[in-house]
Amino acid sequence: MSVFNSNVSAEQLRTWDNAHVWHPFTPMRAYVEEHAPIIVAGKGFELIDVDGRKYLDGISSLWCNVHGHRVPEIDDAIRNQLDRVSHSTMLGLSSEVSIRLARALVDVTPDGLTRVFYSDSGATAVEVALKLAYQYHQQKSVPENSRDTFISVGNAYHGDTLGSVSVGGMDVFHRTYTNLLFPTVTVPSPVATRVPDGYDCDSWLQFCFDRAAELIQKNHQRAAGFVIEPLVQGAAGILVHPPGYLRHIRQLCTEFNVPLIADEVAVGFGRTGTMFACEQEAVVPDLMCVAKGITGGYLPLAATLATDEIHDAFLGTPESGRTFYHGHTYTGNPLGCAAALASLQRFQEHGLLDNVTAAAELIADELGQLNNHRHVGEIRQKGLMVGIELVRDRRTMEPFAMPLRVGHQVTVVARRKGLIIRPLGDVIVLMPAPSMPLSLIQRMCALTIEAIEEVVSQFE
Repeated sequence: MSVFNSNVSAEQLRTWDNAHVWHPFTPMRAYVEEHAPIIVAGKGFELIDVDGRKYLDGISSLWCNVHGHRVPEIDDAIRNQLDRVSHSTMLGLSSEVSIRLARALVDVTPDGLTRVFYSDSGATAVEVALKLAYQYHQQKSVPENSRDTFISVGNAYHGDTLGSVSVGGMDVFHRTYTNLLFPTVTVPSPVATRVPDGYDCDSWLQFCFDRAAELIQKNHQRAAGFVIEPLVQGAAGILVHPPGYLRHIRQLCTEFNVPLIADEVAVGFGRTGTMFACEQEAVVPDLMCVAKGITGGYLPLAATLATDEIHDAFLGTPESGRTFYHGHTYTGNPLGCAAALASLQRFQEHGLLDNVTAAAELIADELGQLNNHRHVGEIRQKGLMVGIELVRDRRTMEPFAMPLRVGHQVTVVARRKGLIIRPLGDVIVLMPAPSMPLSLIQRMCALTIEAIEEVVSQFE
């Protein structure tokens, strides 16, 4: 069978998949045995597999889809751009659509972020921010070459390139690469799901606030920047920070002249209830990274936004060596930019943030029946970002044994019921598209509860 034949059978596709495709974040031996869906189409908020089965997209195609699949306005924007040019370099050239998108991003992001550097994923957007911050200190009006480290939050996840891994803090993802990473300073993650001996929830959170202040003050003379996922640490299991923490970090960074880098890759574009999470505490970062939802979930595109102060440190004659020597072949790809512009226009015209508010309230109500479930340790939610932590014993927060893969079992059962979700360990993540109708939100919650009940019932 030729790979160029559009009528390849499902069986042949699965054979080729198992023989050749290496899936991300996927134990491949187990994957081969599971016969996961092979997606061939999408419509609205559903995905359709090669056998014609439909699945509600409960994680918005890994936290990036915003308006659903096959949205006419975005489809048309991409087709229209195809009729003009699909790609041209931004190295020494520009493009109309990338210019218009840059202006649109400046208009919707916090005031003061005026410069847009394009890349192609969340990890590369963070990598750009790290390099910009580091070089900025060497080239600002009073250079500080000692600014050679970064401060980050425990259990952080900022992507999979080596720079972004260095400022990460998830052992299961990152421990293999320890010897390849540059050292960083880590402040404790301000969450109280489990607290160390000698603390209660309130005293532990106060310690986290105080420890951040202590470490920023202690390290400010060598800190190139402080990197944070505003409000919610997504990949760590939807860890929601207490009110005021982000503002606390902003004030400390201002006091000690440490650039604040906000990684809004997962939390941006409506996920937490506002367009960007930083807005909820009136925080303006010095650098902000966006990706995932920027194109409505259509095409890989990312951006790192910077203040004029940071940008101006890179100005000078060509021979002065102040240029930012960084870029990607597909930087500012016109197709991606066209999709992003159409997506931003839909935000303006369709009241998506109002839908997010209503959907978040409905999720909280629907999942409320799990609040006292014997195997649900905690339900964490901020806007449309939801993590349901499954445990063997709610009273002691004893986890299930890792080989049981309880969270994964739930997602397999959910697929059988027509719902696509993913776990983070034994934390079941729900991340519907911001524009998902309330009727489908209700269905997503009901199917998730059914799947959880079916799996955990075996442990009674």
